[in-house]
Amino acid sequence: MPDSEYRDIRKLDLFAQMADDNFTSLMRGAYVQNFPAQIELITEGEPSDFLHIVISGSVDLFSAWNGRDTSMATVRPISTFILAATIKDAPYLMSARTLEKSRIALIPSQDVRAIFDADSNFARAIVTELAQCYRSVIKAQKDLKLRTSLERLANYLLRQQRHAGGRAAFELNFEKRRLASVLGMTPENLSRAFKGLQPYGVTVTGTRISIDNQADLERFAKPNPLIDDFST
Repeated sequence: MPDSEYRDIRKLDLFAQMADDNFTSLMRGAYVQNFPAQIELITEGEPSDFLHIVISGSVDLFSAWNGRDTSMATVRPISTFILAATIKDAPYLMSARTLEKSRIALIPSQDVRAIFDADSNFARAIVTELAQCYRSVIKAQKDLKLRTSLERLANYLLRQQRHAGGRAAFELNFEKRRLASVLGMTPENLSRAFKGLQPYGVTVTGTRISIDNQADLERFAKPNPLIDDFST
């Protein structure tokens, strides 16, 4: 593993406070691999043999049942997935596939559990990250259960606008079919939802979104940090 990637991984909150010798031991069995787009990295139900770290590219976490599948989350650099299965030594509850050419570090799960027992700072960091993941799941469930499809889309667009620096016009970061899956809609319902937001100043050209009446859209969406702020 190049020194630059080693240092980048060390800076992650999960690893930043652990003892140097424990980090060195943890990374001794790790390796980095390049994957092309649309490669399935893990499959739900399989044993969690590795903790994965996305160094570059992006990864779709998804699940499938009875002929249907849905996107659960997108993992971008530099971050880990799926920590809970690694710590519990339990099967993966989601599958993962690359969305683009990606560089992934793989750390053996048994090494993660061994250092968890030995390094209290690492253990606290793991508990903190798992707590953050739990809170994000609760917020996603509230978004899905308390809002209509139109309200979910409106608030998603406002979140994406903030990530784009608050500009009135910005690009969606993935295709509309996948966006529909993330928001719990069919592609047809997503198209209707975009049309439903036109009276609130939203226009769509391909993957480009323009918000021409910010106040109207916010009055309709009623963004709530207890649902929409995934950083806390």
